[in-house]
Amino acid sequence: MLAAGLTTSGIAGGGDRDERDHGRGGDRAVAKNVIFMVGDGLSLAARDATRLATVGKDGQLQMDSLRYAGWTHTDSLDPEDAVTDSAAGATAFAAGVLTYNGAVSVDVNGNPVKTLLEHAKDLRKATGLVTTAQVTDATPAAFGSHVPDRGTQTEIARQFLEVTKPDVILGGGEDWWYPVGDPGAYPDDPADPRPEVSKSTIGNLVERAEGLGYDYVSTPGELAATRSDKVLGLFANEEMFEQFPEGQGDEYAPVVPLTTMTAKALDILSRDRQGFFLVVEEEAIDEFAHNNNAARTIQAGQALDATVALVREYVAKHKDTLVVVVGDHETGGMAIENVDPDDESGDTASTDPGVTQSLEDGPFPIANSDLEFTIDWTTGGHTGAATPLTAEGPRAERLARAQDNTDVFTVVLDAMRGRR
Repeated sequence: MLAAGLTTSGIAGGGDRDERDHGRGGDRAVAKNVIFMVGDGLSLAARDATRLATVGKDGQLQMDSLRYAGWTHTDSLDPEDAVTDSAAGATAFAAGVLTYNGAVSVDVNGNPVKTLLEHAKDLRKATGLVTTAQVTDATPAAFGSHVPDRGTQTEIARQFLEVTKPDVILGGGEDWWYPVGDPGAYPDDPADPRPEVSKSTIGNLVERAEGLGYDYVSTPGELAATRSDKVLGLFANEEMFEQFPEGQGDEYAPVVPLTTMTAKALDILSRDRQGFFLVVEEEAIDEFAHNNNAARTIQAGQALDATVALVREYVAKHKDTLVVVVGDHETGGMAIENVDPDDESGDTASTDPGVTQSLEDGPFPIANSDLEFTIDWTTGGHTGAATPLTAEGPRAERLARAQDNTDVFTVVLDAMRGRR
């Protein structure tokens, strides 16, 4: 992590104007395309644990190789809780306002606030939402809907189709699109302790999507084969992974990897001559951190970083693209520690009956070395820590500082509009 105002090549943010303007997008540049990447729950510790496990002490993640670095404060405006949830955190990025926990792009009075995706639509850009969560979960929902309660996911799906109309919607959560009794492509698993059943309260929204011109896909083959400019892809009942403590049913193996979904979204959205606005979220970092499962948290971080590598390849050929990688909040109170048999925090019962979580996790090998590290957890919830941000492209230098999460909205909007 770099000091605010420094670039990843060590050049102060105010210098080297010629290189920025010609190669990276400087003060006068306009972002034709925006790729907004959210690691849900992605803290500095989670990024560093991923780095140590993947490339070692001397290596650098793809997300840390972007030119500019800063951090964001994550406070919400909730009247009862000091620490944000994902809905309020995503709303700050998406709509530029602080709000209460659970709110999706509405202010503290419940009034809808225009989102970056909607601003992009006004600029005639194509838009997309890609996530390993339910496509109607808090982060994508905040960019594509307005509801006072994040739990109303069927209404969020309806707004996607009938109000904000993203061109590409890819992820999990088909249960919210099908009515009770219609299992969809991914039937309920009776062995799953968390019921996964279809629960749309307003009919079959997949059929409604098809009636509105979306090509619906539910398998990797169907996603690869589609040539439509409007695609709805749902690849799981709920999330595209199983979020449990280690060895207790946990799994990170999305039917369609985040990289594949993102590559397809870029292929589709790049056809628009006016450019595009794309949100890409890796949800599993947060969910596995909630379960104090460091191995899976790192695995999800690696999946996000592989997707950043893909995006960087795209950006290298499309210099008018702004890419931002940021976490909405910290989860788990993660700490990276030395391996020490005398420093064991022990186990604790989780919120799920009969499930035990370890507060001391590991050890994990540090890549390209003989060293190891452990992860210590302080909570199964969120914390109020600031989150790291890295960015590259038009106006990215404005993000190289300490800032409120709402400031990110302003920078991205100004970049799309070409304003200072």
